[in-house]
Amino acid sequence: MIKPRQKVPKLDINLVNDTKWSLQDQSPENFTLILFYRGLHCPVCKKQLEDLQKKVNDFTERGVNIIAISTDSEERAKKTYKEWDIESIPVGYELSIDEGREWGLFVSKGISDKEPNEFVEPGLFLLDKDHKIYWESIQSMPFGRPDFKDVLNGIDYILKENYPARGEA
Repeated sequence: MIKPRQKVPKLDINLVNDTKWSLQDQSPENFTLILFYRGLHCPVCKKQLEDLQKKVNDFTERGVNIIAISTDSEERAKKTYKEWDIESIPVGYELSIDEGREWGLFVSKGISDKEPNEFVEPGLFLLDKDHKIYWESIQSMPFGRPDFKDVLNGIDYILKENYPARGEA
């Protein structure tokens, strides 16, 4: 597990628009939000990402870059992007299981033919400008994810009060 105030692993990922995204190239005004999601098979992920789509401008206004990443194949990720209402969210794919574990994500084995053999469970990471963990929320189940309204309120508080990352001890 990566603790707050620690640098995260290097991350380079392919995007569904046939470009590459590199964490090292991110220079947001305030934060980078990385949302790891389970994949195309997950209706809870669809709901979460479509909610994020509605709030993209709210994050942008606060100086936050966003990306959603899964272990899905290129084909599955492009289908996700096409079928879900997430047109303003960069969608990355083919995160390796080992990379997911480096981030401290839980890994599940598929239990139906709709699920991949293995995939990562949800995780939300808010990184500071130096690519250090500021805030993280990791789930072992598809439910109980942070509400983006709460995340935005948290970011507002952090920026207003210059509140430090917590949980580093």
